[in-house]
Amino acid sequence: MQKSELLGHVEHWLILNDGVMGGLSQSQVFEMSTGVEFRGYLSLKNNGGFASIRKTLNVRLDGIIGFRLVVKGDGRCYQFRLRQDEDPGSVAWRRQFKTSAWQQEMTILLNEFEPVYRGRPVPGAGTLPASAIRQLGFMLVDKIEGPFQLLIRSIEPLFAGSSLDLDKTY
Repeated sequence: MQKSELLGHVEHWLILNDGVMGGLSQSQVFEMSTGVEFRGYLSLKNNGGFASIRKTLNVRLDGIIGFRLVVKGDGRCYQFRLRQDEDPGSVAWRRQFKTSAWQQEMTILLNEFEPVYRGRPVPGAGTLPASAIRQLGFMLVDKIEGPFQLLIRSIEPLFAGSSLDLDKTY
């Protein structure tokens, strides 16, 4: 499996913002020569406050232990999210990460994800088995109104025995 299979092309990403519940946040996803860029404006008006992109996977991730992400952000805190299905009303597993203006390479293990339903923890949901992952995405829900920008350069699956170097910023 190549990195580009998980990152894919811009037409594979679906935008889902707080407009589904009356909010006014806006976002777009662009294909760049260096990856996929998720950017927009997070609005807190009308009880809003989230913007997200997600994509359905057409590959199985059996046997992975986590992911290696390469991103460049804006200093805000984003969530990397996984799902077992395409239902936006189902449990998601999230892992938060803080970005910087510098490119960052980070390792995120499956056991670091927290199950949530509409932003609230779901006790007893357990861990998400790699073989059940059907969707991945990114969400901004940091309660800070204003513009945002996240460049996702790569999403790479990590298998048992992979090198788990410390996270890097460069």
